[in-house]
Amino acid sequence: MCIGVPMRVVEVQGLRALCHGRGGHRRIDTSLVGPCSAGEWLLVFLDTAREKLDGTRAAEIDATLSLVELALKGDAAMARASPNFELPSALGVDDLTQLTSSAQPAYGRHGSSEESP
Repeated sequence: MCIGVPMRVVEVQGLRALCHGRGGHRRIDTSLVGPCSAGEWLLVFLDTAREKLDGTRAAEIDATLSLVELALKGDAAMARASPNFELPSALGVDDLTQLTSSAQPAYGRHGSSEESP
């Protein structure tokens, strides 16, 4: 399982950005999400931005990561706390379709929507 961490852009330097989040400041590759601005939120995995987030979604992910961290430390009460959103495994087909159709494609993908002869 991969876990992305929300990080806020502090400074942009070409296709890299200095970001702040859990664990402090890190230099993040932004080539998969396109141009970024200071103040934007990114979902980061292995020092690469995978998705742009709004502040609400970043806060939800951060709160959920805090619950996971507490559960791993043995805090049973927090481990049973509700994350206030449904996991994809609990969603129906219509909800999953809506969730995935609203996702933005990765920046810089090559190819055409038309088939080659």
